[in-house]
Amino acid sequence: MAAVHWHSRVRRYEAELQGCRLEAVEAGDCHPFKPITVTDSKTRKGGRKGSTSSSSSSSSSTAADPLSSMLDGTDPLSMFAAASASETPALSHSTSAGELGRRRREKEEEVGPDFEPWSAKRGEILGRFTTTEKLSINLFMGSDKGKASSPGSTVSEKVRNRLEELDDMEEGSQREMLNLSQQDYVNRIEELNQSLKEAWSSDQKVKALKIVIQCSKLLSDTSVIQFYPSKFVLITDILDTFGRLVYERILSMCSDASTPPDTFSPDCVNDTAKETCLNWFFKIASIRELVPRLYVEAAILNCNCFLSKSGVQETLPRLTAMIRGIGDPLVAVYARAYLCRVGMAVAPHLKESLNKNFFDLLASFRQTHSDSVQNQLVLQRVEVPVYLTLYSPAIHWILQCVSYRAPEALLTEMMDRCRKLGNNALLLNSVMWAFRAEFVAARATDFIAMIKDCDEAGFPKHLLFGSLGRSLACADPPENERLSILNEAWKVITKVRSPQDYISCAEIWVEFTCRHFTKREVNTVLSDIIKHMTPDRAFEDTYPQLQSVINKILPHFHDFSVLFSMERFLPFLDMFQKDSVRVEVCRSIMEVFIKHQQEPTRDPVILNALLHVCKTMHDSVNALTLDDEKRSISQLINGFIRMVSFGRDFEQQLSFCVEARATFCNLEPVLIQLVHTVNQLAMETRRVMKGSHSRKTGAFVRACAAYSFITIPSLTSIFSRLNLYLLSGQVALANQCLSQADAFFKAAVSLLPEVPRVIGVEGKLRSSEPFLLDFINNFLSTLLVVPDHPEQAVLYLVRGLLNMVQDYTWEEGSDAKVRVYISALPLLAAMSQETYLYSIPKVDSNETLYGSDPKFVAEINKLCETLIGQVLDHLKSLGREEAAGVRKQSSLAFSLFGCLLAHGNLQNNKLNQLAINLWNLSHKHGYCETRTSVRTLEHIKQLGQQPGMAHISDMALRLSLQSRA
Repeated sequence: MAAVHWHSRVRRYEAELQGCRLEAVEAGDCHPFKPITVTDSKTRKGGRKGSTSSSSSSSSSTAADPLSSMLDGTDPLSMFAAASASETPALSHSTSAGELGRRRREKEEEVGPDFEPWSAKRGEILGRFTTTEKLSINLFMGSDKGKASSPGSTVSEKVRNRLEELDDMEEGSQREMLNLSQQDYVNRIEELNQSLKEAWSSDQKVKALKIVIQCSKLLSDTSVIQFYPSKFVLITDILDTFGRLVYERILSMCSDASTPPDTFSPDCVNDTAKETCLNWFFKIASIRELVPRLYVEAAILNCNCFLSKSGVQETLPRLTAMIRGIGDPLVAVYARAYLCRVGMAVAPHLKESLNKNFFDLLASFRQTHSDSVQNQLVLQRVEVPVYLTLYSPAIHWILQCVSYRAPEALLTEMMDRCRKLGNNALLLNSVMWAFRAEFVAARATDFIAMIKDCDEAGFPKHLLFGSLGRSLACADPPENERLSILNEAWKVITKVRSPQDYISCAEIWVEFTCRHFTKREVNTVLSDIIKHMTPDRAFEDTYPQLQSVINKILPHFHDFSVLFSMERFLPFLDMFQKDSVRVEVCRSIMEVFIKHQQEPTRDPVILNALLHVCKTMHDSVNALTLDDEKRSISQLINGFIRMVSFGRDFEQQLSFCVEARATFCNLEPVLIQLVHTVNQLAMETRRVMKGSHSRKTGAFVRACAAYSFITIPSLTSIFSRLNLYLLSGQVALANQCLSQADAFFKAAVSLLPEVPRVIGVEGKLRSSEPFLLDFINNFLSTLLVVPDHPEQAVLYLVRGLLNMVQDYTWEEGSDAKVRVYISALPLLAAMSQETYLYSIPKVDSNETLYGSDPKFVAEINKLCETLIGQVLDHLKSLGREEAAGVRKQSSLAFSLFGCLLAHGNLQNNKLNQLAINLWNLSHKHGYCETRTSVRTLEHIKQLGQQPGMAHISDMALRLSLQSRA
């Protein structure tokens, strides 16, 4: 290898900076946001026959906005809509203005998103009403073949055929299954639902109807009464499926099935579809038993729209009246609930039918105390309060439908009717559940009076107060009544003996207390809860409710000094003995603190309490804890640490960090955050104490450095250690603590050999080379301002780093080491300048220590020559490899060329010739990117035009662009 003589180019940083500044431009023609002038060329055809077309151009100074056509109605979608409108025939002449008005009113009265759908209640009912009793069910086992009517059959023959088809189910075609568990029963119902779909898809419509009738009959059975609400949910799912299938079948037979629903009318239905629809209603009318006939006809209520415009309006009152024939009050109330359900789905504007169902319910409610019902309860060993709760889902739903967008007068009338009924607790409870919260809150005092008058034997009063509390949590009662409302409610709640019943009601009223009262009242409520839940460790069975109490308190107390000053808050937290629950509660507290704490705090009450909370989360971490959980807990603890500030009491801040390190030693992200916090503290100390108490300040900064030096080795992530060593060294250097900075930098250099070739990143193994190169480049930029140690050799840190790079075991075929050598050349060139590019105040770097001493510069040049020699040797070895090696050779040669151009003194002939050789080598095989090469050559030519740059101009003439042959 020929000897390379390195000479750094003399830099004039200020002059170069001035030359790089953008020239001032007039805010006129070249502004990027100036409107664009567009020339629009239009081709016009001549008026004479055979003439050629001529073009005329017209210019406009107004910018042609590409989106402007969207505003003038000429966009493609508007044109398409206009074309479609022109092709679509107008509404039928029979559609009068009155009809359109009626449809508009019905549209406005449709159910909106503020109406809670039945699907939202389904899961709660199934989970709440369960049984351990054995159940029975009848399964259809009859023939799959229906009897087809001949084309010439008379009406009487058709009716006889329908009756024979339905009678087939009662002639040995059923099989009763006994002693089923609840899950077995649910599975059998699901099998029937699936059988219904299969029968329908195989065009066995009669079999499908038989399955639906059979399922509907089950709703007459109350032999296992506690399970009835869940049975209702399961059976009505099948009815809904049947109703949908029938409706879609008839709709597909209509002559114009594509008509939008809001314009659909019986006029669009052809005779075949109407005949099919009537056939279904006739078959259903042939069902002998009342309950299945009622349910199945209600399921296809929507099909009335195929027959007449008033079909639904006429059918609903008739079905409502039919329910009066059901003797069992529980069966009747659920039948009304289902009718209201389909009524709201099909015709929500028909309020009269909904109201009639509710008033009929009130009139028949006394049947719940009849002898037959009481005998049934005795036989099944069911208590009256339990029996009454079975009505709740149905009554809640009926009242929800009735009260939806109902006028105030109607709600008041319903409330008065309940009062006349003797303040029936069950109905009163449903009223408070279903009516608008604003309505209930405005009359909270009246409701409390009604609750007092209720008989507690059938329905406990604490449940009524719980329902009232739910409304008051959503709407505010009159301000002058709030205290009396709370006192009246708590008089009843505190007397509840069952811990489960007590906490279920108390946690509802916590929301009302927090919204309208101070910490004094909230503290009183917490004290009462602790009093009730501590005996016999009752709290262990009510963790969800206790968590709900915490979650309702936190949003109302963003000032944590007020929260933790409540005497009973921390004792309340002590009731969470289960580890997983306790950690979840602590997470909730920290999330609220981080979200709402605006200013840093030093309040000892807050700090002690939150340290305890964070320690609870930290101590829950073990070897089985998932990484995501560790990361989440660490983020919460770090958020707390960032919000702790003792102002100018830096020693107290450092003491807090020492305590936090001991407390959170198992969470690496927290230790990293603490090191960052201490480094920030050291910088803040120097800024605040600038010019005063320098000796004391220096001692404190050294204490911060010692903290970091002790903490960093405990980290497992090697790159976290490397980066924190470098950061801490930079902070120490900025605070003139040279020996501490030197120790950090040497620790970083000595750690490099331990870097593994593969590291885990987000659960995946990745090469460590990109991270290592990034760190080394950052380190090199710092070494420019690090002065040499007086007892060490010249550039000992730079040499130590390069030696570690030389000895490191890089990946096979990697050129990372050579790239580090190329990256070190700019650093060494900058070190040889008389004035450095940047420096640290009050820190004498090598520019001051050596003052461009020739021996120092000679050492730099010698080191540069060694590095360049290593790079050239590597380039030669790459040239002997295949295409991949040649491509790497091109890239590295171009990188070294750029380095020589920017930092080398190319007036030196040998260095100049080396740069030309590197250029030619990078372009030899055509792997160099053409665009980059062209722009680089243009820059060299511009550089050669500057004064004193004739050697650059000459070099540019010798550089050529080559491509792969």
